[in-house]
Amino acid sequence: MTDLSPPGFDHENLGLTANDGKNFWLDKGFTWLVYTFAAIAVAVLFVMSWIIFQEAKPAIEKFGLSFIWGKDWDTANEIFGALPYIYGTLVSSAIAIILTVPVSIAVALVTSEKFLPPSIQTTLAFVIELIAAIPSVIIGLWGIFVFIPVLEPLQQWLASNFKWLPIFNSEFPVGTNMLTAGIILAIMILPTMAAITRDVLLAIPKELRSASMALGSTRWETIFRVLLPAGFSGIVSAAMLALGRALGETMAVTMVIGNSAQISASLLDPAYTIPAVLANEFAEAQPGLHIGALCYLGLILFAVTLVVNIGARLLVQWVGRRNR
Repeated sequence: MTDLSPPGFDHENLGLTANDGKNFWLDKGFTWLVYTFAAIAVAVLFVMSWIIFQEAKPAIEKFGLSFIWGKDWDTANEIFGALPYIYGTLVSSAIAIILTVPVSIAVALVTSEKFLPPSIQTTLAFVIELIAAIPSVIIGLWGIFVFIPVLEPLQQWLASNFKWLPIFNSEFPVGTNMLTAGIILAIMILPTMAAITRDVLLAIPKELRSASMALGSTRWETIFRVLLPAGFSGIVSAAMLALGRALGETMAVTMVIGNSAQISASLLDPAYTIPAVLANEFAEAQPGLHIGALCYLGLILFAVTLVVNIGARLLVQWVGRRNR
């Protein structure tokens, strides 16, 4: 007669062996250890937020929500407004993610699908991931001494021939502006999104590819109608991780964006971002309202990042419900 009892079952004592009891407590201990570390991570996040909130309290009490749409930043008279910095952060990050998403997906497809020999694919993937290891200050220096001199003639041509477009309407494009910062950010976040998107595509079961091909689909139909929809949630997650880095990037953006607290529709005009103003002013900021205003900016940046990630999560859930 076939023995259907579970492995380790002691027939004489009608129970599990001592070894199974030991494994049970090890599993329980590991589970609680994981819960503990997760709780510590969440607690650290809340403690950080609370400390920054306490430092920002003077500015919050004086300016309230008007700080968000205020445009003036006068440290001498203690008048502070965050709108130019919020605008610069959001627009430069938007330029970066718009440029990064199609390029990253293309790179991920080239390095995951059978377009090239495996050795070339592996080499390309390694080189792209290596870009993520370059310090941001080095990329900033490269942007100043190499990228801006190359891009400046193109920007001047755009300003001369397409000034009827608000995004290119600038009288003196000098290279250090919003467009340059957006492109530099795109270069910086591309390895992150490309690497994660490649892993997502490689994780898709091969049976989906085979089934699509067996039904008569071409390679490109399989990619656009099967693989990309199947990996949509992972691709969105990769984009959000890349966008999170773009929103918080400091040194490279500080070096190429021009650091001018203004709101301009033209991408060829200088701008400013929240991380850049924190890096430039925090070391010399006076205790009190100035420090409070800078910490208030940090809270706003944290809130923007949180809203973006929540929005991405809701988008993934909405698409998942539609595809059921």
